[in-house]
Amino acid sequence: MIPSVDQLAAMIDHSLLHPVMTDEDLKKGCAIAVKHKVASVCIKPYAVPAAAEWVKDSKVLVCTVVGFPHGSNLTSVKADETAKACGQGASEIDMVVNIGKVLGADWNYVSADIQAVQDIATANGAIVKVIFENDYLLDEHKIKLCEICSRIGVAFVKTSTGYGYVKKANGDFNTRGATPDDVRLMRKYAAPEVAIKAAGGIRTLTDMLAIIECGATRIGATATEIILNEAGLVISGEINLAGLSAGSGGY
Repeated sequence: MIPSVDQLAAMIDHSLLHPVMTDEDLKKGCAIAVKHKVASVCIKPYAVPAAAEWVKDSKVLVCTVVGFPHGSNLTSVKADETAKACGQGASEIDMVVNIGKVLGADWNYVSADIQAVQDIATANGAIVKVIFENDYLLDEHKIKLCEICSRIGVAFVKTSTGYGYVKKANGDFNTRGATPDDVRLMRKYAAPEVAIKAAGGIRTLTDMLAIIECGATRIGATATEIILNEAGLVISGEINLAGLSAGSGGY
């Protein structure tokens, strides 16, 4: 028995972050979010005021990103981004850790970076989702980040931006995004009250159900309509879940 379409929609952050998206694309994306009653629309920072206006007559929340996509901004800049976003209507903040500091095990810096954003967000009634960018990390880094985020008390830990491209042996760049193994690991080591958000490569109902089974309760996706349309067809009996295929990756 799969969740209802409404239940699945309530677990989706509809992602509108691709750099080539125009203002018209963002407006259409917000309309999709409202139509399907998703949890939030995750939109480019400059468009937060517009998104707040576009979704104002719905229960869809406005989410935006901080330090996106590589996490290397000064902590003071991340804090300022957070304050401005909250002031313009965002109630959810997806921040990227400083990946180089994580890989260098500068845990005091990493903790202070997350804490600064958490403090500003909570003071403004917003929640924080901390993006690890797991494609670049070893399990030991992911575990330590779960411990830090649990101590600070963020709302979510998140797998990926969807833009963490890693150079492969053949010279190509690609991203794995969310994987079942990473979600299981994060669920194991994050405190029970810290939820898991998975993003990157979740493009079908099959993808989403597999990630939910591993412990995620929020999904970042651009393929929102595909996922929910498939769910409707499966629930109505028009297609068989076993006949659906997993996505091919990407964001």
